[in-house]
Amino acid sequence: MSSRKFFVGGNWKMNGDKKSLGDLITTLNTASLNDETEVVCGAPTVYLDFARSNLDARMGVAAQNCYKVAKGAFTGEISPVMIKDCGVEWVILGHSERRHVFGESDELIGQKVAHALESGLGVIACIGEKLEEREAGTTEEVVYAQTQAIADNVKDWSKVVLAYEPVWAIGTGKTASPEQAQEVHEKLREWMRVNVSEAVADSVRIIYGGSVTGANCKELGSQNDVDGFLVGGASLKPEFVDIINALWTPHGFSLLIL
Repeated sequence: MSSRKFFVGGNWKMNGDKKSLGDLITTLNTASLNDETEVVCGAPTVYLDFARSNLDARMGVAAQNCYKVAKGAFTGEISPVMIKDCGVEWVILGHSERRHVFGESDELIGQKVAHALESGLGVIACIGEKLEEREAGTTEEVVYAQTQAIADNVKDWSKVVLAYEPVWAIGTGKTASPEQAQEVHEKLREWMRVNVSEAVADSVRIIYGGSVTGANCKELGSQNDVDGFLVGGASLKPEFVDIINALWTPHGFSLLIL
């Protein structure tokens, strides 16, 4: 059995205000959560301090983006040192919306990953293919290239969680089937085995993102190489608690990934 700790991230994206996020935080703080699952909530930049100050310490907080240097004339950007100054421990990098809405390249994402890790942040690094790429049969080619750009900039994989998010399943209501998710996760782990190391392939957590809900989380999470989720819309709802507890047995113990 694997020792990989199940990881559930909530990406709040550009949503919420102090009232609604405060209500969500209260729900999370008062819920019975599986102690064997690591939970990290990705808050909008202006609410990072608010989230970290109010969210129970058993849960982490992530920024949704950062730049590749510590400071300078980069209007509108934030740096890892600023994120850490808010008491925040994680950052989400390479999300498909950063890639395809804001035009971030694999090279830039790799540079951001390197600087965030050097600054002491944990990184949730996102990869995933668009619908036309899946239909063209180039899923592996796309996700391997994206992963290579990340891997070239990682020295300590213990601080990295890899999030596979097929773009066609993000916010669309379409979810990769458990079999589709497992297939890509398994191939990614084998890619890591060949191109990074056996040890990293066995230890790195590869999580799934793309219309994860309370209804589909148990079956998705039961797949051998699915080590958790990066959750979008459902992370703003009370069902996020059900997703965090996806692998909690009636006896209160988590099922470790085989």
